[in-house]
Amino acid sequence: MRPTLQLRIGQHLTMTPQLQQAIKLLQLSTLDLQQEIQEALESNPLLEVEESTPTNSEDKADHLEEGFTVSPSPEQTTTKDGSEDSTPTIDEISTTEAMEKTDIPDELNMDTTWDESYSAGTSTSGTGSASGPASEDYTYQGETTDSIQDHLRWQMELTPFSDTDRAIATAVIDAVDDAGYLTVTCEDILESVAKDDVELDEIVAVVKRINMFDPIGVAAQSISDCLLIQLNQFDRATPWLAESKLVITEYIDLLGSRDYRQLMRKTKLKEDQLREVMRLIQSLNPRPGDAVVKSDDQYVIPDVSVEKKNGRWIVELNPDTAPKLSINQQYAALSRTMKSTTDNQFIRTNLQDAKWFIKSLEARNETLLKVSNCIVQRQQGFFEYGAEAMRPMVLNDIAEAVEMHESTISRVTTQKYMHTPRGIFELKYFFSSHVSTENGGECSSTAIRALIKKLIAAEIPAKPLSDSKIADLLADQGINVARRTIAKYRESLTIPPSNQRKSLL
Repeated sequence: MRPTLQLRIGQHLTMTPQLQQAIKLLQLSTLDLQQEIQEALESNPLLEVEESTPTNSEDKADHLEEGFTVSPSPEQTTTKDGSEDSTPTIDEISTTEAMEKTDIPDELNMDTTWDESYSAGTSTSGTGSASGPASEDYTYQGETTDSIQDHLRWQMELTPFSDTDRAIATAVIDAVDDAGYLTVTCEDILESVAKDDVELDEIVAVVKRINMFDPIGVAAQSISDCLLIQLNQFDRATPWLAESKLVITEYIDLLGSRDYRQLMRKTKLKEDQLREVMRLIQSLNPRPGDAVVKSDDQYVIPDVSVEKKNGRWIVELNPDTAPKLSINQQYAALSRTMKSTTDNQFIRTNLQDAKWFIKSLEARNETLLKVSNCIVQRQQGFFEYGAEAMRPMVLNDIAEAVEMHESTISRVTTQKYMHTPRGIFELKYFFSSHVSTENGGECSSTAIRALIKKLIAAEIPAKPLSDSKIADLLADQGINVARRTIAKYRESLTIPPSNQRKSLL
């Protein structure tokens, strides 16, 4: 074969850097977008944040209504005849009063400095002084949360232990999980201590002492031990205490499976008596570690908000999600006066990048607002009546309405949140498949989940609804759903099956 030259004509799509940047910004969440903007501000000197300051009378009136006093500066204050007024500002008045109240000696002691003589007596801000309160302006350094091990070690230091018992207690505390249970056996702890004079009984004694730490029942080896330790702290005259200990000790498996009929037969308790025993047992904490280890709260910043005004649902962008950017005109003007080619090219390149970045942000906001408006128009039933009135909708429906590609709609609705009078929802929440009804209509899967949740919330606790019964109730409303579909929707709502929902209380 010989190499030859061939001429072919073809077409292919090429993504420019500007298009890649626009797509990247479109799919970013609010937190990721703020980080991207911060990186752009640090790398591009021609980008700057527009600072919005209250300059008109309306903004000043808002501050006055909130209890703040707005005082113009001396340069902006004029009298009736047009001359400048020398009225001091609040900061100047407070500074002058502080200087008048401070007695500064004319001569300092030979063994002191100005800072020691003056700053020590006038320190009314910052770290504070012994004669005056500390300033309320302080830096928040974050919340400190202790683990279950730190909480137990702190109590161990306050407990009189011998050196050997302290080593055993340390090994026990290290083996406690976040739920507060001991994850190893006493024999394993005995091997880890590796001391010849330590016996198993001493390990058990130290574990029992730790069981009395706060929270009560911590370092228990099983749930029955944990609950019994807590019951032992009750007064002996507590009603149904002996029966509760019997149920936990002998029949905790029946209690876990909610087989109340078998439980009443074996304990020889009537239904009313068993109900009182259950009420006492439910007052206990089966996971003592949760009282110490708290999960971090996850905060969501909505990208858009929906509010009903004059009978219409209005969608507005959240202005706090991203700062308003602009181009620094002083740097931009240097491109016309720079004599150096390198500096001129640097400014022109950053100027073009800044323009494209601002344009990409504007396109992202416009696309987000357009898609959100279309979603609200199609799901007005949800905003009026709740999730039961949700209409079936897929990404292609919105893509055809706004004349965009389906992948673009997917990027816009991912990790974007909408604040509504019914709560904060991800935009993906409004998309769901459909189920056909008897009259030829369609019902959204989200609406079916809401109906299932409503039916289970209204059921009798002693006789919970099975999945087949829920399917029959939905069929009476004209919604034909299979039993396995009901089970799938129920599991997505984290609702246990009927045998686990049964309760006497």
